[in-house]
Amino acid sequence: MDYLTWASKIDVCIFTAEMTFFTHFGSYLLFIKGMFSKPEKLSVYIDRTITEMNNIGVGSLSIVVIIAIFQGAVTTLQIAYQLISPLISKPVIGSIVSDSSMLELAPTITCLVLAGKVGSHIASEIGTMRVSEQIDALEVMGINSSGYLALPKIIAGLIMIPALVIISIFLSNVGGIIAGEASGILTSQEYLQGARESFLPYNLFFALVKAVTYAFIITTVSSFQGYTTNGGALEVGASSTKAVVYSAVAILFSDYLLAQLML
Repeated sequence: MDYLTWASKIDVCIFTAEMTFFTHFGSYLLFIKGMFSKPEKLSVYIDRTITEMNNIGVGSLSIVVIIAIFQGAVTTLQIAYQLISPLISKPVIGSIVSDSSMLELAPTITCLVLAGKVGSHIASEIGTMRVSEQIDALEVMGINSSGYLALPKIIAGLIMIPALVIISIFLSNVGGIIAGEASGILTSQEYLQGARESFLPYNLFFALVKAVTYAFIITTVSSFQGYTTNGGALEVGASSTKAVVYSAVAILFSDYLLAQLML
């Protein structure tokens, strides 16, 4: 009897979790649809998009540069530690590091960091506007609040985050070259030789597809969490946390799906 009771409770919990997920996911899809239901003037979107491009792209450039350089340097040292052997040529290290940076490290790690920085900022900004009734004021004036607030952020993210990923790929290789030269493991010529020999244009295309997908996830999930905030300052903080967590989980899940479908 106890076993049946616990089994029924578990079934109820699973059903509740599923219903909660589908409810939130449905609301998320309706939020995205609502952004295009009543668009504002194009000039309004252009001005706000340029501002958001500066906030997302230029504002995140310094942390992307630091992460990318050390990411490439550490990867080079670890690959060299595992592969140093008279039977393995040194250019292989450059080949592995460059391909790893392009396929996985640069797009995924960069976007996970941006989910924390950009995502929390978007969620807290829109959430603060929600709890302070600024969004209600926009709706009273007849403005499509979701499109006015979220769409410029999404467009800016789709433009700037792939650009940051490209910068991250380049700087990861720069970090790998610097680490190889500084440690005496391999010269820059050997690193570049391996990177050129293994380079495939499709790998770069795959990295950009991942970057665009992650950018859409970060901006839309964070905007949705901020837009649906209810309460006060504590709820704004909770929405920022949810935005980061949900974005990170969605990025990792989509990373697997894209690798399964495209590789």
